[in-house]
Amino acid sequence: MALLTEDIISAEHAGTLDGLLHERVRRTPDITAYRSYDAASRSWIDTTWGEVGSEVARWQASMAAEGLEPGERVAVHLRNSKEWVYFDQAALACGLATVPLYPDDRPENIAYITDNAAVRLLLVQDAAAWKRLAPALSGQEHLVRVLILNPSKSAPAGLLQDERVRFVADWLPESAGQLVRRKGDPHALASIVYTSGTTGRPKGVMLSHHNMLSVAHAALTMIDVYEEDLFLSFLPLSHTLERTAGYYLPIMSGSAVAYARSVLQLAEDLQNIQPTVLIAVPRIFERVFSRIEGQMARQSHLARTLFRLTTEVGWRRFERQQGRAGWRPQLLAWPVLKALVAGKVTAKLGGRLRMAVSGGAPLSLPVAKTFIGLGVPILQGYGLTETSPVLTVNVPEDNEPGSVGIALNGIELRIGEQDELLAKTPGMMLGYWNNHVATAEVIDKDGWLHTGDQARIENGHVYITGRIKDILVLSNGEKIPPGDMELAICLAPEIEQALVVGEGRPYLTALLVLNPEEWRRLADRYELDADDDESLASEKLQQHLVKVVRRRLKDFPGYAKVRRVIPLIEPWSVDNGLLTPTLKVKRAKVLDRYADAIDALYTNGPVKRKG
Repeated sequence: MALLTEDIISAEHAGTLDGLLHERVRRTPDITAYRSYDAASRSWIDTTWGEVGSEVARWQASMAAEGLEPGERVAVHLRNSKEWVYFDQAALACGLATVPLYPDDRPENIAYITDNAAVRLLLVQDAAAWKRLAPALSGQEHLVRVLILNPSKSAPAGLLQDERVRFVADWLPESAGQLVRRKGDPHALASIVYTSGTTGRPKGVMLSHHNMLSVAHAALTMIDVYEEDLFLSFLPLSHTLERTAGYYLPIMSGSAVAYARSVLQLAEDLQNIQPTVLIAVPRIFERVFSRIEGQMARQSHLARTLFRLTTEVGWRRFERQQGRAGWRPQLLAWPVLKALVAGKVTAKLGGRLRMAVSGGAPLSLPVAKTFIGLGVPILQGYGLTETSPVLTVNVPEDNEPGSVGIALNGIELRIGEQDELLAKTPGMMLGYWNNHVATAEVIDKDGWLHTGDQARIENGHVYITGRIKDILVLSNGEKIPPGDMELAICLAPEIEQALVVGEGRPYLTALLVLNPEEWRRLADRYELDADDDESLASEKLQQHLVKVVRRRLKDFPGYAKVRRVIPLIEPWSVDNGLLTPTLKVKRAKVLDRYADAIDALYTNGPVKRKG
């Protein structure tokens, strides 16, 4: 095995986020920093750290010419790319605060954020993106400059007549001087990141340079990352996990980052890029798991047996490596099982993956066990935007997949009232933007941040058990955390999304968004018309889905009994306002949309079990 290079820049040495980049450019100017797909040549193009430094200097010169004052806000509305980095680093070097925006977010949400933060300058992907946003942002007088990254010959003339609008190519100078390191305050505001807003308007989380640098460095003291590592970036950079762990951390370690073309092309990009490190949210792994489950259901008995044996032996092998189990003779079969089954799965991930980090939401244990059993090294972590974001992570030598890991170095955790997880961390936000009341609600007088998550801590490992605000209370007073149930239900191939219902009701029911392909198979099976919404009301379909849900919940406590379901075809999405940009379900909005159907569900009573 080739000797790997470790060249970590400490948070103290970096000082600021722009200081971090300056130091990386100085240390390794000739090493590849970013890999991007060039559509014109149909090839992947490498950009060195030295080239990154030169480009950031150009962006910084143009941004400085805008005459913005330190502390003012600039927003970026781009897909993941090196230009996202150039913009952010130039803004930071000018003492400005970056406001990241989700490219797929609704225009009215974008408008709320840019208005709330009084954004002065906005960078968008192309003319089509600005055309979509412009009506919602009209009247925001604080917005003095709009930059369009990708030129378009078909851009509407009226759109470009706005004197605020310029193409980036025309805005940037042909060349600029060397990247200059400024003496900035590490504790100054670096970014305002708006929360998902599952229960109301999003709040602007104020993060300093030190916040994000300290978390990135703490992670590197626990998990080895090398100059030779290659990250594949597809989780939006507007997501704080990707920003801290998939952008600032690789600069700190000197690792390269490749930008995936899109989620739809992710499978192909994994093959081409062959990453060594992957940062993802659980939904990515859950979708693959459901697809595997669906495929296995249609395979021969022998194929299903072989797959199950592979995951079981692979898991036992993992447990032995972790020191939690002894040797067994069946482990001798691993080389054969790896060649026949496991190796084919890891090859689809590029074949070089040594670490996959899952965060942003809970990862179901069956999913984790399956992938780990197949040889995919998943490390689950946990955190909040308010903590920059990582609080805990599993480490390779102490990986307990049922937990969200152990606290990063320098972080204190304890369990408070209602089993709430409390934290003190160098990554703790400066507060919510222009919202002192909300800040005081989550950071108490003793400096503990209240996560809102229920947890227990065993042998240093943190186990998230529920979310205080999401607890359902049945009419008999029984309290039920729906989150883990919903995760388990969504592992069924038939079900894409699920929401358990029961607040103030006598028993549990569920809303189920069906997988389109599986819905057609079910329709054929029960002689239903898949194109007729009335077919969703079929009693046969209802009974089938209730059985599916019960199978998925069979290992849960007795309270986890779903007695009726509402099958749905229309997925919950950002566009229809039922998902946040981070793909979290807006529970209250979903319940409101289907209120009449839910009421009717309880009126009709539970499905009678047959046999």
